[in-house]
Amino acid sequence: MSENILEALTRLFGLTTKQDGGATDVERDFVINYFTEQLDQDSVGKYTTLYDEVSGYPKAGPNRMSVKESVRILNYCQRINRELAQEQKIIILIKLLELIASNGKFTDTRREIIQTVSSSFNIDKKVYQTIESFVFEREIEKLDYKDILAVSSNGIANNIELKHMPLESFAGNIFFLSVQDVNLYFVKAISPEKVILNGFAMKPNQVYLYSNGSGIKTASGSALYYSDVVDIFLDNLRSTRISFTAKNLEFRFPNGVLGVRDITISEAQGKLLGIMGGSGAGKTTLLNVLAGIEKPSAGQILINAVDSVQEKKQIKGVIGYVAQDDLLIEELSVYQNLYYNAKLCFKQLSEKEIQDKVMEVLTSLGLDHIRDLRVGSVLDKKISGGQRKRLNIALELIREPGVMFVDEPTSGLSSRDSENVIDLLKELSIKGKIIFVVIHQPSLDIYKMFDKMIILDKGGYPVYYGDPMEAVPYFRRITNQVESDNVLNPEEIFNIMEAQVVNEYGQYTNKRKVSPEQWSQHYRANFADSIKEVPPIEEPPPSSLRVPNIFKQAWIFTVRDFLSKIGDRQYMLINLLQAPVLAFLLSFVIRFQNDQDGNYAFMFNDNIPAYILICIIIALFMGLTVSAEEIYGDRKIQKREKFLNLSRSSYLISKLVILFLLSAIQTLSFVLIGNAILEIKGELLTYWLVLFSVSCFANVLGLNISSTFNSVVTIYITIPLLLIPQMILSGMIFKYDKMNDVITQTGKVPLVADIMTSRWAFEAIAVNQFISNYYQEDHYELDKKRSVFIVKDKFWIPELEQRIGIAETYANSEDKTDSLKNEASDALMILKNEIGFETYFAKNLEEVNLNQDLTPDNFTQETADKLRAYLDKSRQDILDTTKKIDDKKNKILEDLEEHFEKDKAFEDYNEVKETYFNKELEGLVTRADLALSGGSLVEDGGWLIQRIDPIYHDPRRPSSFIDYRTHFLAPTKHFAGYLFSTYYYNVTVIWLLTLLLYITLYFDFFKALGSLPKKIKFKKQA
Repeated sequence: MSENILEALTRLFGLTTKQDGGATDVERDFVINYFTEQLDQDSVGKYTTLYDEVSGYPKAGPNRMSVKESVRILNYCQRINRELAQEQKIIILIKLLELIASNGKFTDTRREIIQTVSSSFNIDKKVYQTIESFVFEREIEKLDYKDILAVSSNGIANNIELKHMPLESFAGNIFFLSVQDVNLYFVKAISPEKVILNGFAMKPNQVYLYSNGSGIKTASGSALYYSDVVDIFLDNLRSTRISFTAKNLEFRFPNGVLGVRDITISEAQGKLLGIMGGSGAGKTTLLNVLAGIEKPSAGQILINAVDSVQEKKQIKGVIGYVAQDDLLIEELSVYQNLYYNAKLCFKQLSEKEIQDKVMEVLTSLGLDHIRDLRVGSVLDKKISGGQRKRLNIALELIREPGVMFVDEPTSGLSSRDSENVIDLLKELSIKGKIIFVVIHQPSLDIYKMFDKMIILDKGGYPVYYGDPMEAVPYFRRITNQVESDNVLNPEEIFNIMEAQVVNEYGQYTNKRKVSPEQWSQHYRANFADSIKEVPPIEEPPPSSLRVPNIFKQAWIFTVRDFLSKIGDRQYMLINLLQAPVLAFLLSFVIRFQNDQDGNYAFMFNDNIPAYILICIIIALFMGLTVSAEEIYGDRKIQKREKFLNLSRSSYLISKLVILFLLSAIQTLSFVLIGNAILEIKGELLTYWLVLFSVSCFANVLGLNISSTFNSVVTIYITIPLLLIPQMILSGMIFKYDKMNDVITQTGKVPLVADIMTSRWAFEAIAVNQFISNYYQEDHYELDKKRSVFIVKDKFWIPELEQRIGIAETYANSEDKTDSLKNEASDALMILKNEIGFETYFAKNLEEVNLNQDLTPDNFTQETADKLRAYLDKSRQDILDTTKKIDDKKNKILEDLEEHFEKDKAFEDYNEVKETYFNKELEGLVTRADLALSGGSLVEDGGWLIQRIDPIYHDPRRPSSFIDYRTHFLAPTKHFAGYLFSTYYYNVTVIWLLTLLLYITLYFDFFKALGSLPKKIKFKKQA
């Protein structure tokens, strides 16, 4: 207290005792004792002198109080009012009453003074009346108030409000007073036998403050603990009725090691329970098992008689979990963190009700003044550590779970912040919660706040379960230490538990005096049989949780995630700038002077196919990097929100909405800049749709990675492992027909390449850009028909003529060896397949039965002559048809020339070609390399497979209804008996692959696959 308050209080004591005869020796001794407890020796003398001066001691005082003295009393009360909290005023009032009671002179004048003080302190009249009776009265019958508890061996009448606790073999009464307005408790004892409060003998009829951690012991050994007394006072005030029982819990890690061993806990509402232990004792493991995060290997957990492991749906919203690490969204403000959490918990509340509820919680936790501050990270602090802890608790507190689990809430905090946090948890428990807290080396003040303490030793062995203040004496008694009744620092518990053996040289060894197993044996002897199971509450566990539907959840998640991302300026800046920067670097580097005049022309840019591939790889890269940490970064928040039973699909969809939107912006800016610099005209939508689809695929792939791995390093090491195969198997860098025979198949894209998005994306852009560009689109179909006939004329017919010659040689030869017969059989198989498949020239074939005549035994010279005639007629038809196609194409080109002359958009048709046509792309899609190296047609499985001009060659009839496989760069694809444009077909395939990845993401397929070996190994060990 300040000097100003001490002076006012001393004068108040003096003026009160001065009335009605003056201060007595007893009253003066009481004041001196009070000063001695509160002040140093010098100050005791100073304020005693002041008391004597004001009270007039030892002179007799007046019988009536003067008006001047009344004014002074009010003045002193005002001074005290300005500087002291309400709790301190209650204590001063009790001391004033005790001062008067010490001599028994409670006259009307003195009563008037005390009532004036009470009124000045804004103390309710009923509360004052209860306090006055508690201080003065000694008989149970005269203390008939609901805020007073009597402890005695005798019973009381049923019709009085006084609370009663029976205590056998106790000769006397102990009275407790509850002042609910300030959450204070007081005690006094009237007993012929010694009563010990916190190690000190209580003076008869003297009032003591009964604070957290206090304990009373009687001569018979009976004990009254703070938590037991508070429970009686608060039991009728609690609306929450809850019981928590854990029976014979065990937990075994995947490697088979036991982390929790045969632990039983049973508690009712209104308890704050601590879990203590050294490093590796299994504190957090036990907390996670009790909370349902880890499934126990044995045992049962009951909340209101509901099995929390087997019947999780029935306890939805009952459990709250506050992890040791921050579970905050760092980019959001304090208010936003709590607001969006509330939106996910209370679908039944209006917007105003949610806002009011959020502000109510923030105000109650002292966070309202920082509501608009961004939370920030641990390294970029915007709010203090204590405020972060309180906000973490607020996230759970706002939905008022019946049972809360808090993991090391004081770690990293100052002693003052630590006390504030535990104070908050204590208040919550008093309101009817059951709160389990993992605590590490608490101070004595914090330690005393717990109602029960569960202490573990290394290996998950339980070694103590009971009142915290009894723990040190218990461990001392077990180890035969002296002064077992004195309470010391809680750290002494671990010093005793982990005490080491000293060798003959006086040095500590690594061997403990008492092993964890031995401590556990003591526990079983002293506690295991004495743990009483609380009566189970039959009513359903209380829960105020009302989760919105999946669509509302998705919207809330999306808004929250969007605000979080735009709140991170570095994140947004990098992700929005990387696409245009990369586009500029790429396109600027590969744009070069390539025409005869030393200028740039799109037509002669040899880098366009490579540009397409790099665009795809960059889209994959951007999609992966932007999503690779999304779920990993939210893992802690998901751990908390797991107890809300929120929809996983809503969460994932919200991620996809944000990521897809970002990917759309990134790919659009990339295409706009890259295509503009390289002068790729008319292909904006073509490029963007494919790159956007690829980036979305990469988003979902990145989410799979983020969900699978437990390390950021692992995640980013994985990205190159995914990108490099995309480049190798894209079909652009390495030709599919020049790959290892193990993976290739003649005339078709390798199966392993079909799972590569780059293959579908590159083919889609390359094919569509060649077929549908402004120059080519008017005569592509004519070029396609012409190519078909040219291939027939130059390659197909000569190949068939060669096979006819082989069969003819065998038919006319007298040597019928197996090797010649097999060669002839292969040749005839090709003839039968190719001619039978060909319908355009069917009219040229006369009187040849393909199934009967084209066998080595039936083949004759006459059949050979008929086949040659068929090929000659077909060749003539090809020449006629090709001429018609050329004439038609020339007519189209002439019409286009006239159109351009009138429109004046281009000087001539050559300018259109230079603007929209690219020679390197043409060489790629027509396989110009084969014109030099040969092998335009290759034999495979009795067929002639065309390799040249894949862009003009429609795939052959599929082998089955679901057969989709074709050659690379085909203009169309088949499925279910229909042909589809390659561009839209490939884009659809990319989205189907994306959907497949979403399914694996939803079910955490890859994570489950990765943990499968561990489970198998554990089963083998078991």
